[in-house]
Amino acid sequence: MTARAAYLASFLIVTSFLPTSSSHSHVPAVTDALDIVSKISTEHDATIKASMDFGHIVRAIPSGVFHPTSPSDIAALIRLSLSQPKPFAVAPRGRGHSARGQALAVGGVVVDMRSLHDHDHDHRAGHGRYRMNNAVPGAWVDVGGEQLWIDVLHATLEHDLAPRVWTDYLHITVGGTLSNGGIGGQAFRHGPQISNVHELDVVTGTGEMVSCSPGKNSDLFYAALGGLGQFGVITRARIALEPAPRRVLWVRLAYSDVRSFTSDQELLISKRPAGGCGSGFDYVEGQVQLNRTLTEGRRSSSFFSAPELDQLARLAVATGSAAIYYIEGAMYYDDDTTTASSVNQKLETLLEELSFVPGLAFVRDVSYVDFLDRVGRDEQKLRSAGVWDVPHPWLNIFVPRSRILDFDAGVFKGILKGTRPVGLILMYPMNKDRWDDRMTTATPDEDVFYAVGLLRSAVAAADLEQLERENAAVLEFCHREGIGYRQYLPSHASLDGWRRHFGEKWSRFAALKRKYDPRAILTPGQGIFFSAGHDLTDQQTGSDSRNVL
Repeated sequence: MTARAAYLASFLIVTSFLPTSSSHSHVPAVTDALDIVSKISTEHDATIKASMDFGHIVRAIPSGVFHPTSPSDIAALIRLSLSQPKPFAVAPRGRGHSARGQALAVGGVVVDMRSLHDHDHDHRAGHGRYRMNNAVPGAWVDVGGEQLWIDVLHATLEHDLAPRVWTDYLHITVGGTLSNGGIGGQAFRHGPQISNVHELDVVTGTGEMVSCSPGKNSDLFYAALGGLGQFGVITRARIALEPAPRRVLWVRLAYSDVRSFTSDQELLISKRPAGGCGSGFDYVEGQVQLNRTLTEGRRSSSFFSAPELDQLARLAVATGSAAIYYIEGAMYYDDDTTTASSVNQKLETLLEELSFVPGLAFVRDVSYVDFLDRVGRDEQKLRSAGVWDVPHPWLNIFVPRSRILDFDAGVFKGILKGTRPVGLILMYPMNKDRWDDRMTTATPDEDVFYAVGLLRSAVAAADLEQLERENAAVLEFCHREGIGYRQYLPSHASLDGWRRHFGEKWSRFAALKRKYDPRAILTPGQGIFFSAGHDLTDQQTGSDSRNVL
């Protein structure tokens, strides 16, 4: 298709729905509409690419893909949608790293947020791509919602600064993670990424461009952070920074007993820094290695050497454990001789407090960048092996501390016992007091809860169905046993499921949706509200379980 034909097709898609009455309050000027339509691609390759996400499970083909050059373009697109008798859905997409079609818009328009990457915006004018305040304490950086965290890392390191909290994978966008939460091994100390934001610029579902913060338009600020894209498109975020270390002692400690594993994790996250110098790890996560993945699975690891994997496999056989657990910790330091010596002593002292299997403490000394971008390197290996672009039926849940041993017994020693999945199983605790309850994210009602991630891949054709059955069995077990879990990166099949997910926050969530996206055009792939074009009323966001897409 020629460029002219693509333009014409795009124009027809949109203008075929333009109202005939000039009295419609949302009708944009014809020239503005033509400019927006010119940035919508209906090319087959573009729409097919935007019809799938990282999960490779859900497919939803949009009518077009929008390539904005500024946040005002996104606002204009939304206003154009609202001018139609039946508005079209609008879904922002960064890297499409969702697993269940959350970034898709069947029949609507997908906004390619990365199109903003090559255009300077007002909030960064005169400062390259990033505007920064370097004063410590109180340092921050303004970044576009389309920016990748890996790029933010390199830009802030030029000033010896870095954000406080990172997701394990950095090749995803700022706006995408802030719309969900953004968790990682630093969250026990600093909270999720959404707890480390000072300001936002948001384009709402009414087509308005709004700056917000805890002191200005605060309801939108707290709604958008962790709001699953339901209230607006995040186009700028002011992220808190701290002095960046240069080196990391990266540690993995093996356990065959889940009680020792969880007790030590909870001890580690209870250690708070005193006078700016903590006595524990700066990063705490944990993994579960099922027995068969050690004894029969592929024998390769980006961290463990082959002899170390043999040690872990022998531990699994000798103890008869259904799973081997290991704590993953990190101590940050600078690379001068005095600091390096002191951090090694600090590590030795800390390890004496822990109950891992003697002789099974594994330590690597790596650069700060290499540590943070470890999953990015794994991605390249998986792509080379042809096992990256496969279905990823991931299940992420938050489990209250009081039930984590029950969960372990029912899931790892029950439902998944004897399985040999390809992928990771994460399990690590966080402190609830580091989450801001004014935000729309849902967490268990306990002071400490665990993030459990079944990050498994379906590398063979028959794997997907089996993994989906296991995920369903895990959720059914939690329901049956009354485990008060919450999903992270949630996916629910009914409005009742969403109401249970948000709990007492549901009424406020629905009210904010009516205020900031009353026609329900934004991010329809989440499946929470009616499809685009339906006005949301109190009744429609209440108990009617048929309001979901």
